[in-house]
Amino acid sequence: MQAIGKKRWAIAEGYIPSQSVSNDRALLSHETACILNAGDDDAHITLTVFFTQREPVAYRVTVLARRTLHLRFNDLKDPEPIPLDTDYSSVFESDVPIIVQHTRLDSRRAEISLLSTMAYAEV
Repeated sequence: MQAIGKKRWAIAEGYIPSQSVSNDRALLSHETACILNAGDDDAHITLTVFFTQREPVAYRVTVLARRTLHLRFNDLKDPEPIPLDTDYSSVFESDVPIIVQHTRLDSRRAEISLLSTMAYAEV
């Protein structure tokens, strides 16, 4: 399949609540970047996370050809975890075109909130 998407994406909104109604992974408050690589080449992605009052942190992610990855920001550990209860934004730079969608599950209350939106793309 021909690659679709863009090589640079941004999610201006980011926040992982420290509280959840359950410790069950399915109900744990989290942020996710849903990444689609529909092309024939692996996508090598640099994910840079920006903060309000500290320097950005870069992560490396690979999405295999013709695959999808639902990357939980909560699971990022190297070089360091994303701090909870902290505003952040993120930029994805890939060597091949990809699609990025942002999803948040906020389960701080019994009335669980889920939001999803497309990231901003260019290039």
